[in-house]
Amino acid sequence: MKRNYKVLSLMLLLAFASCSFTSKKFSNPDKDKLLIQIITFVLNQGHFDPIEIDDSFSEELFKDYLEIVDPVKRYFYQTDYEDFEAFKFNIDDQLKATDITFFNVVNDRMLKRIEEAKEIYKEVLSKPFDYTIDEDFDTNYENSTFAKNKKELKDRWRKQLKFSTLSNYDDIIEEEKREKDADPNYVLKSEEQIEKEAREATLKSINIYFEDYIDDQQREDWFAVYVNTIVEEYDPHTYYLAPKGKEDFDQRMSGKLEGIGARLQKRMDYIKIVELISGGPAWRSNKLEVEDVILKVKQEDEEVAVDIVGMRINDAIKYIKGPKGTKVTLTIKKVDGSVKDVEIVRDVVELVETYAKASIVEKENMKFGIINLPAFYVDFQDYKNINAAKDVKEEIERLKADGMQGLVLDLRNNGGGSLPAVVDMAGLFIKDGPVVQVRSTDQPKEVLKDRDESISWDGPLVILVNEISASASEIMAAAMQDYKRAIIIGGKQTYGKGTVQNVIDLNNMLRNNTSGDLGALALTRQKYYRINGGSVQLEGVKSDVNVPGRFSFIDVGEKDKDNPLPYDEIDAADYTPWGNYFDYDSTIENSKKRMSTNGQLKLIEENAKWVKSKIDETVFSLNYKTYKAQIEANEVESKKFDAIADYDTNLTFESHGFEKALIAQDTTDLKEKRDRWHASLRKDVYVEEALNVLEDLKAAYPIKEVVSSVQN
Repeated sequence: MKRNYKVLSLMLLLAFASCSFTSKKFSNPDKDKLLIQIITFVLNQGHFDPIEIDDSFSEELFKDYLEIVDPVKRYFYQTDYEDFEAFKFNIDDQLKATDITFFNVVNDRMLKRIEEAKEIYKEVLSKPFDYTIDEDFDTNYENSTFAKNKKELKDRWRKQLKFSTLSNYDDIIEEEKREKDADPNYVLKSEEQIEKEAREATLKSINIYFEDYIDDQQREDWFAVYVNTIVEEYDPHTYYLAPKGKEDFDQRMSGKLEGIGARLQKRMDYIKIVELISGGPAWRSNKLEVEDVILKVKQEDEEVAVDIVGMRINDAIKYIKGPKGTKVTLTIKKVDGSVKDVEIVRDVVELVETYAKASIVEKENMKFGIINLPAFYVDFQDYKNINAAKDVKEEIERLKADGMQGLVLDLRNNGGGSLPAVVDMAGLFIKDGPVVQVRSTDQPKEVLKDRDESISWDGPLVILVNEISASASEIMAAAMQDYKRAIIIGGKQTYGKGTVQNVIDLNNMLRNNTSGDLGALALTRQKYYRINGGSVQLEGVKSDVNVPGRFSFIDVGEKDKDNPLPYDEIDAADYTPWGNYFDYDSTIENSKKRMSTNGQLKLIEENAKWVKSKIDETVFSLNYKTYKAQIEANEVESKKFDAIADYDTNLTFESHGFEKALIAQDTTDLKEKRDRWHASLRKDVYVEEALNVLEDLKAAYPIKEVVSSVQN
C-alpha cells in the first residue's frame, strides 16, 4: 500500500544550502495550475535523480493516487474506476500542460461518493448485527476490487462496521461481567442492549471522523494530497508541505512554538483542549484544564470576540496562536457547563520532549552518563542557541561535573534532523576531521568536516540505535563507527535513509505572488555517504553488536518503501581512526557473547516474531464466539511475554547535579517526567549492556596508558 504520511518524513535530514534554479517566469491565474507548474519545474531542475514524466509515470501516479484517496475501496465503484482509466496514460501530458482535469474528475466523484457513504454507514448502523453468523472480514485491502454495485458496496461497509463494532461489543460484555462480580445484585444488560450500545459507540466514532476530519477538508487540502502523490513518485522523502504543514514542520524542527501552549482537537464542531504543555502560558495560568471547550477568541486590539464553534480546526488555531507577549482572551466552557473568559499572554513554548536529556548511573563503583536525543533539532532562525549539538555538549559538561567515566548516546527512534547539527555533534567526540560526504547530481563530492580541535568527551562511548534511527542518526553512528570512536549497539541495521533534503519555499519562485501562500517542497537534492565511502541508503548502519528488538521482523526501513533511491558507493575520505581503545574488537566480542546468552533478549526476540505473526493475520471472524476464542488464545500466548516488563537491572538512574538544582526550584512536572524516564532506564536491557561495554572499555584505558608509557 502507498506509504502513509509519517512522523519520520517530518524529521528530515536537512541542509542549509539554498537551491538555485534556472531563471523562469511563472504566471497562471489559477492557483492550482500555478502550483503544478512550479512543482514540476522544481522537481525536474532540482531533484537529485529526476525521473521522466511519461506514460509509465502516469500509470504509476494513477494507481497511487486512487490508492491514497480510497485505500480500503469503500467509496468508488468499479464503474468509477473504469471512468478514471481514461486518464491512466495521459496524466503526464496533463502535468506538462498544467492541466488538472484528472484531479478534478476524481475529486468531484470522491466528494459525491463520500456523501453517499454517509447515508450508507448510518443505514447499516441503524440495524442490529448478528454475531452468530459464520463470516469473515479481510483487512488486507490491496487485493480487493472495487464494488460492482451499491448492494456490494453496502455489504463491504457492513462488514467493516461490524468488525469495528465487534470490539465495542466485547468490551461491554466484559464490563458487565466485572460489574456483576463486584455486585451480585447488579442486573446485567440484555443482549439487545449490549448490541445496541456497541453500534452507537461505532456510530459516534465514525461521525467524529466524517464531521471533524472529512468535512473539514477544503479543496486546497484535497489538492495538496494530489500534489504530494505526484512528488512522492520521485522518492519517499520528497514531499509537498501545504502552508499549514510548513508551519508545523518548522515547529517540529525547532522544538518550539509561539502561542498559549495547548494541544487542541475538534470534536463535533467544538475545539477542545486535550493537553496543556508543561511550563506553557496556559499551564502557568492555572485557569485552563483538559476537556475545556473554546467557544470564542478575542485579540487584545479587538472589541468583539470571534465565534470559533463549527470552524475548521486549522482556522481556529490561527486565531488562538500568536506572537510572544500578545494577549488573547478565550471564552471557555468548563466541564461543569459554566462559561467564563480567560486572558492568556502568549509566549514561546518549548516542546521539551524533543530536547536532549541526561542521566547519571553508578555501576561497579564507576559513574556513567546516558544522553537521550529524540531528534537532531535546530531553530534555523537561531542556530547558535537552539540546536541539538549545543545541548548535548552542555549535558556532557554537566555529566563530567558529576564524575562521568563513560557515556551512552541513545539515538533509538531518532528520525533525524539537521545536517549541520550532526556534523557539530560528531565534533564533540573527535579532534577534527571529516564527518560525512555529500554528493549532488553530476557534481564533485563535498566533505563536511569538524574543524574544531577541541573534544568535549574523549572517554568510552557507546551509541544505541534501532531500525527507526534514521538520516542524521545514521550519519552520527556511521562516523563514530568508521573512526572506531564508539561501539554501536542495536538491530541488524538502522533505517537506511541516505538522502539529503532542502525545504524550498515555493513562494520565492515568484516575483509578484498574488495567488496566496503556495507552501513548500521538501526536495531530495543530495545523497550522503560515510567517510569510508559507503552509503547508508537502503543498507543503514550495521550494529557492532546486533541485538533483537521489537522492530526486528517488521518492514519499517527505507528498503520497504516505495520509490527509494538505490545504494551506491564513492571514494573514501581521508581520516584517521581513533587510537584510544586498546581492545575495541575484543570488547565487541565480549558483548556479543553476553547478548547471545541473555534470556531477556531471547524473550524480546520471541515476542517480536509473535507480533509479526499477528500483523500478518488479516482475516478475522465476525462470529463473536470464534472472535472471542481467538482473543483469549492471543491473551494466553501473550502472557509469557509479561516478563519483559518485569525485567529489572537493579541500577539506579538519577538526574545530574545541575538538573537536581533545577528540579528543586521547578514548579512544573519535570521531576515526574524524569522519574518515569529513570524507571524505564532501569528496565532497559539495552542500556544495561551499553553500561557493560563502557565498563570493558574503561578497563582498557589503564592498559593503553601503560603501553604508551613503555613505548615512550
